[in-house]
Amino acid sequence: MKWNTLLCAKRMRGGYGTGSAGKAADLRSEFEKDYHRIIGSASFRRLQDKTQVFPLDKSDFIRTRLTHSLEVSSFGKSLGQNIGQNILTDGLDSDFTPQMKEDLCHILQCAGLIHDIGNPPFGHFGEMAIREWFKQNLSQIYFYEKPLVQWLEPQMKEDFYHFEGNAQALRLVTKLHYLVDENGMNLTYALLNTIVKYPVPSTGINKKTGNCKDKKMGYYYADRAVFEEITRETGTFPNRHPLTYILEAADDLAYTTADIEDAFVKGYISYYLLEEELGKLEAKFEHPEFPAQEKLRIYYRRGVEKGLWNPQSYAVKNWIVRLQGYLISCATSSFTLHYEAIMNGEYKEDLFAGTYGGVLIDMLGDLAYEKVFCSNDIYKMEIAEGVILDFLMNKLVKAVLYYDTGRDLTSTDIRVISFISDNYLNAYRHQAKGKSEAEKLYLRLLLVTDYVCGMTDSYAKRLYQELKGII
Repeated sequence: MKWNTLLCAKRMRGGYGTGSAGKAADLRSEFEKDYHRIIGSASFRRLQDKTQVFPLDKSDFIRTRLTHSLEVSSFGKSLGQNIGQNILTDGLDSDFTPQMKEDLCHILQCAGLIHDIGNPPFGHFGEMAIREWFKQNLSQIYFYEKPLVQWLEPQMKEDFYHFEGNAQALRLVTKLHYLVDENGMNLTYALLNTIVKYPVPSTGINKKTGNCKDKKMGYYYADRAVFEEITRETGTFPNRHPLTYILEAADDLAYTTADIEDAFVKGYISYYLLEEELGKLEAKFEHPEFPAQEKLRIYYRRGVEKGLWNPQSYAVKNWIVRLQGYLISCATSSFTLHYEAIMNGEYKEDLFAGTYGGVLIDMLGDLAYEKVFCSNDIYKMEIAEGVILDFLMNKLVKAVLYYDTGRDLTSTDIRVISFISDNYLNAYRHQAKGKSEAEKLYLRLLLVTDYVCGMTDSYAKRLYQELKGII
């Protein structure tokens, strides 16, 4: 893979650029233009009311998908600056230029903003609930005398069984976010390729390969042509875009440290528990590269010396900032070390694999899972969220089943369909032209997931209450 194609500034609706400024009146690069398209979009704004870990939380401290995405964007840009400079100073690639370093940073900054833009309400549990709904219902619901499962091609079925926010993100920004026409936000191909973490279809998922790119699906059957064009123009197929590894590292870094900080603020994890767990981890290593327990203790002692009312809070929050700096260094070194394998499409793991930073991330992830994600409070909320999503999926799928077939709809179904955004309905009509009955049925089911994924947590809850007659 070569950077001159990897940083492809082409768009689906013309506007091909080289990544540098095109018109004297507009000094922005094509990738800087992407940034302004994203932050001005309604889809991006909706992330302010989507769950990161704690759904519908009333605290103004706890992170949402929006604040998480801003953090990933920031970390992505920082990693891009470090890695781009290493490529230049270490002479890793004679074709890599200072302008490419600048473009790389802008792409990662944008990718961080939209990497979660396709996620449904209620976080990762929302994804799981939608997958389970399809597994339970595709064989139970009939369309013209046959169950839905018998109408769908293998990849169509697997799309729903493995429903994935990553694939939905690509779909949203290329088709559903109607800005000017059916090309969505019309973002650059380099950016679009960067957010495809898993360049395989739902039928290509294979966790046994040991390659991180094969763990989940990256695009729907309906969007295969878009995926093929993007990867052809950037020259990546069948591999990950190199910048995807950096985006993934920024995401891992952001959510791991944020989950610990949010859990501490919410009272799920104490300073003393974190100190104890770090001590257990370090006991397994003779000379840990990053003495995390001691650094945490140093911040605590500093807080006491300052006479702070809560030295534990001071210690945890400052320790997290220090840890983030160390993890940025780990990911930077890893990308530089594995540069040739990454550029040849041969690198199979994430950037933290085999590093002490990866050990710390795994430990902190396990701690958050045990103390937060498996807590009764979260379980209770997730059960309620599952009830909401099951109800909405039942109502919406029933309503769209015979939409656009010529068959009369019930008055209730007509009203339910009227709730769906015109953007999504227009996207369906455009994509359904000339398609077979089975393909149109598949697109109508996607219409439902498109609408549900576009909901914020509050809107999903409110719509459920209104349709159930709960005042």
